[in-house]
Amino acid sequence: MTTSLTTTPLTPELLNGALDVEHTDRGLLPHRLPALARSRNTDPQLAMAQSQPSGVRLALRTRATIIELDTIPTKRHYVGAPPRPDGIYDLRVDGRLLAQGTVPGGDLLRIDVTTGTFTPTRGEPGTLRFEGLEDHLKDVEIWLPHNETTELVALRANAPIRPTDASKRRVWLHHGSSISHGSDAASPTTTWPVIAADRGGADLINLGLGGSALLDSFTASAMRQTRADLISVKLGINLANADLMRLRALGPAVHGFLDTLREGHPDTPLLVVSSLYCPIHEHTPGPGMMDPEALKEGRVEFKATGDPTDPTRLTLTTIRRELERITSERAAHDKNLHYLDGRELYGQADFDELPLPDGLHPCPTAHRRIGERFADRAFGQGAPFAAPTPSER
Repeated sequence: MTTSLTTTPLTPELLNGALDVEHTDRGLLPHRLPALARSRNTDPQLAMAQSQPSGVRLALRTRATIIELDTIPTKRHYVGAPPRPDGIYDLRVDGRLLAQGTVPGGDLLRIDVTTGTFTPTRGEPGTLRFEGLEDHLKDVEIWLPHNETTELVALRANAPIRPTDASKRRVWLHHGSSISHGSDAASPTTTWPVIAADRGGADLINLGLGGSALLDSFTASAMRQTRADLISVKLGINLANADLMRLRALGPAVHGFLDTLREGHPDTPLLVVSSLYCPIHEHTPGPGMMDPEALKEGRVEFKATGDPTDPTRLTLTTIRRELERITSERAAHDKNLHYLDGRELYGQADFDELPLPDGLHPCPTAHRRIGERFADRAFGQGAPFAAPTPSER
């Protein structure tokens, strides 16, 4: 096979897992929220999170043995915190992880958590190269870094490239917090939702949005309009650590979110999942914040700062109780609505064995455990997302 590389035009048809693709002056920028939802948002944290392509991948059909991808990553620098590693790209061929890579440089986003300011600096593209692939027609996926905004500039290969054939797998639409987004996972295909999707045989659309699982109506509207065969909503940790609402507002907000989902997906299996076990917020409300003393020592740790004696404030214990109550009441008239306690995925015993490194996010080993358990409890036999039997189809 020739070693000369030919450029393939980058088009939205080559991407899976994004709800929108923006044409910029430099290339294509995948988004996980559509333009209308983004126009409703004023929070820079959410704007950043939805542009980080967790679950987004280039899906290619090709005989190529060499593939190059030029991208402009956005590196984040948190003032006072240690430097973050470059985002990882995972290469899968016919479903198997074969290689990984990084792209240095790119844009820089300087974030000062003490002032809430986000300062961008424009940079230059870098190149990701995969070579030594087998010379046969194959499905190639390049999973973009789950935690690094990635603008796609150019795609080259030494054989023609086309989009993969349409998948016959069910589409699973999931919304959650930074844990669902993939914080502290080792790579884009080792976040717990990807692990669960692989085991469940589903195509994932991941709306895990770091710091932003806050029952926003525009997120619900985006989900209402997205084709999906299975839907899950994981709620709790951001409602506690953002400290945006009190107990009185929680119930109506949850009902409103679920009502919106049901407008577009009246009969789709819908699983409401409460938060994982997280000691700092089990009985202490937010706001949550980075521990300034830990930052002085070059460590990132989170702590809860709310008043645990105020019964109107939201803790994980309170939120789980309300989510279970609301889901149970609605399920009496909605046979496809289900509830899963997040502590079944990661509970106190898991914390004792695999502590949350920063007090908030699970380690890579815990991500795998959570994904495997979710697959068992959601996709397993008799579970809410179980594949229909031939007689049920």
